[in-house]
Amino acid sequence: MHAALSSADLAKLRRRRPYPAVSVLMPTHRREPDNAQDPVLLRNMLAEAKERLQADPDVSRERRIDVIEQLDKAASEVDLTHAEDGLALFAAPGEYQIWSLSCTVPARVVLSDTFLTRNLVAAHAAEHPFWVLALSADHVSLWSGAMDRLTEVRRGGFPLTRSLVDPDPEDQLQVGDVPSTFRNEHTRRFLREADTELAAVLRADPRPLYVVGEAPALSLFDDAGTVMRGGTGTKVAVTQVPQAGLAAGPSESLWQAVRPYAEKRTEAEIADVLAELDRARGRRTFAAGLDEIRQSAEIGRVALLAVEENYRETVRETGGHLTPAEPGERDAIDDIVDSIVERSLDTGAEVRFVPDGVLAEVGGIAGTLRY
Repeated sequence: MHAALSSADLAKLRRRRPYPAVSVLMPTHRREPDNAQDPVLLRNMLAEAKERLQADPDVSRERRIDVIEQLDKAASEVDLTHAEDGLALFAAPGEYQIWSLSCTVPARVVLSDTFLTRNLVAAHAAEHPFWVLALSADHVSLWSGAMDRLTEVRRGGFPLTRSLVDPDPEDQLQVGDVPSTFRNEHTRRFLREADTELAAVLRADPRPLYVVGEAPALSLFDDAGTVMRGGTGTKVAVTQVPQAGLAAGPSESLWQAVRPYAEKRTEAEIADVLAELDRARGRRTFAAGLDEIRQSAEIGRVALLAVEENYRETVRETGGHLTPAEPGERDAIDDIVDSIVERSLDTGAEVRFVPDGVLAEVGGIAGTLRY
């Protein structure tokens, strides 16, 4: 099972497939007793997918057998023991893929000529990946953060460690006293090394950064290097988190220290999206509603697309316009919102998902236009 999504992965998933491309989405559970229902739901949803393949007159016998085999292969590899909050299983002629998601998804089975990737895009956007650097005078660790979890990263020399025993006792004799840990030159050099290693990581993978440590460590890290001052050559937001004793974790304690700051950042990002939509109204570059957004997306005009997390519509195209339809009806587009998201991404738009209800006044979907 794949566990992590990248922009490249999403681009590959969005390409068209020979019909039928089958998408099976289902919510999963991390803990007992809720996870006991997951195997039953998976069996039922796979059975539904196979029934729909059998009943579809547009699916040849050869392709039906192929796709059912792909579904069975995928089912044999699903690991519900280590499930997160959602599962996406894709099958098409000659291929299958399985993705574990850190956000819940609605239970759905869709047959189309593309995989249903909107929930994967939403999960990728909702991850809000960030870095956490945890400091002390003798230990510096780097953590990758997303959603509600942190994972220690062992790259770029991290974690960095050193002994607090002064390697040059004569330094102490010259001043007649033992200098403060955060005032001696050895600590300064140690944190300067951490700054250099971190700058390389940020250049390769720029993300918001939270630097955690006691106040003297934060101050010295600021003085010793360039990351805190934006000198990495990339635009990275840096937030200081004054909390001692977490340089070696554990991850849960470190996450609890960072969490309030990360939640504020997420709220600010949503506010920024809404503010950009308001500015677009003033510039007359604002669009809303399925018809208008879809038409703009098709010709590559959408610059920023904002969509409520669980908004979806099944429609039929009639005379160049979209009319409501029921799922499974012939010629119906099962989720036009997914198609709009895919087209917007393909034409270079930024796609942002917001909580349900935030865009209620404009029908759940809105955007800014390039021209």
